[in-house]
Amino acid sequence: MDHLIGALVGAPLLGAGILLTGGRRLDRTGHWIGCLLSAASFVIGALLFADMLGKSGSARTMTSHLFSWVPVAGFQANVSFQLDQLSMTFVLLITGVGTLIHIYSVGYMEQDENRRRFFGYLNLFLAAMLLLVLADNYLLLYMGWEGVGLASYLLIGFWQHKPSAATAAKKAFIVNRVGDMGLSIAIMVMFATFGSFSFGPVFSHATSASQAKLTVIGLLLLLGACGKSAQVPLQSWLGDAMEGPTPVSALIHAATMVTAGVYLITRSSAIFNAAPAAQLAVTVVGAVTLLFGAIVGCAKDDIKKALAGSTMSQIGYMILAAGLGPIGYVFAIMHLITHGFFKAGLFLGAGSVMHGMNDEVDMRKFGGLRKFMPVTYVTFGLAYLAIIGFPGLSGYWSKDKIIEAAFAKGGTDGWILGGVALLGAGITAFYMTRVMLMTFFGEKRWVPDADGHEPHPHEAPRTMTIPMIILAFGSVFAGGLFSLNSSFLHWLEPVTGHTEGHSPVSTVLIQAATLVVLALGLGLAWVQYGRQAVPAVAPRGSLLTRAARRDLLQDDFNHVALVKPGEYLTRGLVYLDHSVVDGVVNGTAASVGGLSGRMRRLQNGYVRSYAVSMLGGTAVLVAATLLMRGV
Repeated sequence: MDHLIGALVGAPLLGAGILLTGGRRLDRTGHWIGCLLSAASFVIGALLFADMLGKSGSARTMTSHLFSWVPVAGFQANVSFQLDQLSMTFVLLITGVGTLIHIYSVGYMEQDENRRRFFGYLNLFLAAMLLLVLADNYLLLYMGWEGVGLASYLLIGFWQHKPSAATAAKKAFIVNRVGDMGLSIAIMVMFATFGSFSFGPVFSHATSASQAKLTVIGLLLLLGACGKSAQVPLQSWLGDAMEGPTPVSALIHAATMVTAGVYLITRSSAIFNAAPAAQLAVTVVGAVTLLFGAIVGCAKDDIKKALAGSTMSQIGYMILAAGLGPIGYVFAIMHLITHGFFKAGLFLGAGSVMHGMNDEVDMRKFGGLRKFMPVTYVTFGLAYLAIIGFPGLSGYWSKDKIIEAAFAKGGTDGWILGGVALLGAGITAFYMTRVMLMTFFGEKRWVPDADGHEPHPHEAPRTMTIPMIILAFGSVFAGGLFSLNSSFLHWLEPVTGHTEGHSPVSTVLIQAATLVVLALGLGLAWVQYGRQAVPAVAPRGSLLTRAARRDLLQDDFNHVALVKPGEYLTRGLVYLDHSVVDGVVNGTAASVGGLSGRMRRLQNGYVRSYAVSMLGGTAVLVAATLLMRGV
């Protein structure tokens, strides 16, 4: 079965090649080609998964060498794949949820004249993400990493005729270049330290390297993860990325781009386990981001941007869990998988609402949509209950495990991290209940647009609702299945390792506290948005609310801390170039030119001038000779 590993990447890559080079002749069938090749990759993944289940222990790891990429003495880079329990988990998520998003896109993009190209980009996105998680070395992983960046740029800016979409695509691309620089330097330091960037040699020799080098590598890997997974301080691109078509948002948030950072940290567990300072930095970034995203989500009236804040926060939970080391690696990936189901369901539900509301995204212009969109209401509602951690649904099983693991860290760190995770759960319940109430409950608040057209909300076509229904089942049952007999823990433990922490608080008490903060958040949202009419225009609000509407001033900070200094630096360099560098060059040229002009006057073509010059020269030579003899 090893020979099928390359086909996982090859199927969507083939689809991208066909759709992006096939021309207009494929416009009528291109979307189905994209869906078919995405589904083919999922089927191949399922076959490999079934084969893996028939094995045990280390025998489950499969490798496949395709060819030598850079065969240079002392520097060997291969295109080789490694399929183990961790990468298989991602393969099934990427291809499974990705295929559902492809099918949903058939209906969502039906009227778009560039639908074939859109599906080509979707296939390219899947191929790049699969390459990232299947690579057996960091250099090949980096190739997939950059492929994901390229595909996200193309998809976020797909409607490039809109200036906001073009700007959002460039912003995502530029911000991610900062994180990508960290990952590229980390790979260089790895090679200088271990003489290799393949997983095997790096991980086996990690404990023998110095703490300083491991810390540097870990922090650089974290910087890369912050860019792709939209974690503080490289989170500013995620909200603007909602300018792309809604299926893109679902794919980025649920199955591909933002999950890459979690995979990178978990895959590099051997490095982080041996670098406590870098591991602590991971937990701090996760804890800060989960609160940051949750607070931002509370203040957004744009339904997609509210969900974007939610993604930032939920990925923060995963990063926090990964920073806990062997206590939390498994739960980070478990929450990543359950999040893939309910977050895809939420975004596809938001797209269904937009489809029925003339692309309106302002929740203040929704209200009462449960009567008009019953399937969307039920599927979105189940995903909502899953993300807030309602007992029995998927988010309850995975997020609660992260909260318990945070307390199990022990000591002061455990109390702080556990408290932050609990607070985040309460805020999540508030802002997601707010989204649910403003969209589906209350009286209708929509009004005619500028052209006088009033929305007529209606249910989406089956190509959109069927994927939403399937994802709703995942939102309900995935977490419980993973928790059954600790099956998911035993599945991943051979790759990530696992240890039980020593929590100062009993599990029952933590679960009770989680339910209390869940109820408080839900109740507060009901009082504010369920019992009261939602005003057409958002009130001014507190200073924190106004800051949250501006993404907690992240763009303002970047403008002051990075953009302005960059402008001044650029102006200074331009001045230096014009006044100093060009001044020296131009001044030298002018001096030579002036001297040449003056010397040219001596060559005027008149014999009398030359005779005078010869006479003067002769006089000087005679005088000099007489003076020398006199001496």
